[in-house]
Amino acid sequence: MRADIMPGAVFPDYELTDHTRKRRTLGGLQGGDPMILVLARGHFCPKDHQQHLELVENYPKIHVAYTQIVTISTDNLPQANEFRDSVGARWTFLSDPARKVQKDLGIQEYTDPFHDPMIPHTLVLEPGLRIYSIYDGYWFWGRPSFEELRRDLREITRKVRPDWDPHAPGLRGEWEERNAPLLKALTRKAGSVGSSVGETQKARGRI
Repeated sequence: MRADIMPGAVFPDYELTDHTRKRRTLGGLQGGDPMILVLARGHFCPKDHQQHLELVENYPKIHVAYTQIVTISTDNLPQANEFRDSVGARWTFLSDPARKVQKDLGIQEYTDPFHDPMIPHTLVLEPGLRIYSIYDGYWFWGRPSFEELRRDLREITRKVRPDWDPHAPGLRGEWEERNAPLLKALTRKAGSVGSSVGETQKARGRI
């Protein structure tokens, strides 16, 4: 891995083709959320399948936690779709058969000249593609467990979400000020509904 790719640095905003044949950037896929980025060998690797099956199992938790996942491999588009479908993934797979990422990061897996894949890595990124942690997955046990990912993502979320603690001093006042028009509209609506119910009950002789 390139020497400048380390925790605290910003990961390159690569643009690649996704499994639906659309050009996508990592920054565009991430938005303002934390992200799990998997640099995978590809469809032929049973270790990649096992890692992705664990991510699929926990994807409902990842999804409701406003966290993105992206997988990049050197697979061509049919292979990338086959890989994605075979594990039941619901997130974006990016195809890099030209090995742009592999070459730029210096992660060619020289021990497999037949497939010429990337050395597998998993990165956990803060918003802005800022690297929080890097896991080298050449050996399977080097890949992060879901518990390790959860700990990383909890710390990132604590850092980047200003309302992590909703009881923080001043936070409620700021929220109410920011949402004042909505609160006024809801108050008017509630009053209107209450009046309508009262008039209906009076007309029916219940008041």
